Amino acid sequence: MNPALWISKTGIQAQDARLGAIANNLANVNTVGFKRDRMVFEDLFYQIERQPGARVDANNASPSGVQLGNGTRLLGTQKVFTTGSITTTGQSLDLAIIGQGFLQVQMANGDTGYTRAGQLQINADGQLVTAQGLPIVPAITVPADATSISISESGVVAATLSGSGTPTEIGQLTLANFINPTGLLALGGNLFQETAASGAPTVGNPGTDALGKLKQGALEGSNVQVVEEMVDMIATQRTYEMSTKVLSAADNMMQYLAQSVR
Repeated sequence: MNPALWISKTGIQAQDARLGAIANNLANVNTVGFKRDRMVFEDLFYQIERQPGARVDANNASPSGVQLGNGTRLLGTQKVFTTGSITTTGQSLDLAIIGQGFLQVQMANGDTGYTRAGQLQINADGQLVTAQGLPIVPAITVPADATSISISESGVVAATLSGSGTPTEIGQLTLANFINPTGLLALGGNLFQETAASGAPTVGNPGTDALGKLKQGALEGSNVQVVEEMVDMIATQRTYEMSTKVLSAADNMMQYLAQSVR
């Protein structure tokens, strides 16, 4: 069997996977705090018919050898943690993180999750929660008679109570950062989870180290660039097309060979 058939198959599979990532990026172009995915490929093993530098006669060596590749495969996916566009919403519980930090939430199984989506709300118990209803860590409870809430760049949460003109501090928001954020496990629902690849989180108040500051009344949008994704999609489509051309060429060559021996 012509090896080009199997090599082109790996190329088609790779472009299929790449198109899937582009589709996911475009589907989440309006998702708050979404980070785009990038596919990482590697070439497969090589058949070494002659080592580079191998002796070809008594006086000469092969300058490059003979190395035949066997295609490509998906090595991994990588989250790109560049900052998305910041949109002013004017909502007091909307928070954008201007920096590298993550808000911490308590997930349903009790573990800590991490998110860049700052669409906070207040649940029936007065706790600050995410749009999915997950409590913010550390927990902050808003008094029932609060008339307004302010959140400073350093994460200090203050509430103005009914009958009082002076805001009262009710809690401190903290942010977490990772030495390798691309190693975080994407759980969906705008959530990430710590893994051995991400390293342990560094937790601190906003404004310290590289955690970034908080901006009240704003949200961080997706970091997907539609034009970039469209260009990637066209390149992926053409690469897929070229791989199928190779498949067709290999099939035609085998067909000619089969016909010639009749």
